[in-house]
Amino acid sequence: MSTGRYESSEGNSIGTAITFLLIGLGAGALVALALAPKTGKQFRRDLKRGYNDARETLEDWTEEAKDRVRDVKERARDAAERGASLADDLRERVEPLRRVINRS
Repeated sequence: MSTGRYESSEGNSIGTAITFLLIGLGAGALVALALAPKTGKQFRRDLKRGYNDARETLEDWTEEAKDRVRDVKERARDAAERGASLADDLRERVEPLRRVINRS
């Protein structure tokens, strides 16, 4: 019975930790760039490069998440099909016994 509360799994907490680590690294890199003795043009170029790298990383993560969801969906479908097949097989095996019991 579900209590409506979200329970974190080990994999989820690791993902959260990695996410916060990367956010912290990005923030640290931004502060380092802001404090570095560079011209405005160099700073903007570095900032744009960092933004593009972060965007590409996020896109990669999104694709990986989509792949994992597809994989889980396929596994669930396969498990459901196996369950239906097992139920049909069991029904076929029990049917003769049911007939004998009904005759009695």
